[in-house]
Amino acid sequence: MPQLVELNTFTSGAGNLTVFEKIIPGTIKRVFYIYGASEIKRGGHRHHKTWNALVCLHGSCRVYSNDGENEEYFFLDNPASCLILEPKDWHIMDSFSEDSILLVLSNEYYDQSDYIDQPYMLNQLIPQ
Repeated sequence: MPQLVELNTFTSGAGNLTVFEKIIPGTIKRVFYIYGASEIKRGGHRHHKTWNALVCLHGSCRVYSNDGENEEYFFLDNPASCLILEPKDWHIMDSFSEDSILLVLSNEYYDQSDYIDQPYMLNQLIPQ
C-alpha cells in the first residue's frame, strides 16, 4: 500500500529547503513532472518493478491507489509530503488544480514492458 511521508524540511529566514533522500529503493533513474493536466486522469497502471515517489511541488492533485487488497485516495497539496508507490500499487492521478506541478521520481528507466494497465478487481473507489 502507498505510504505518505513527510520529507525533511529545513526552514530559515532564507526560505525552506526540503530534502529527498533514502525514500525509494535503489538509485533515482528517471524524473518527470506533470503540469497543465487540469481534470485529465493520468496513470492508470502499476509496475512489475518500478517504485515511484510523487511530490506535488505546486498546487494540488488527488491520487487513487489500489494494491489488490486495499484502495485509498491521497490528496497531495504540500511540497514537503511525498507519496511512495510500490510496483504493486495501481494508481490514477486526477483533480489537478490549474497551477499544479506533480514531480515523479522513479528508480527505473522508462520501459513499456514494466507497465501493467489492467486494474485489480477491487475497485470500489476508482474515479470515473
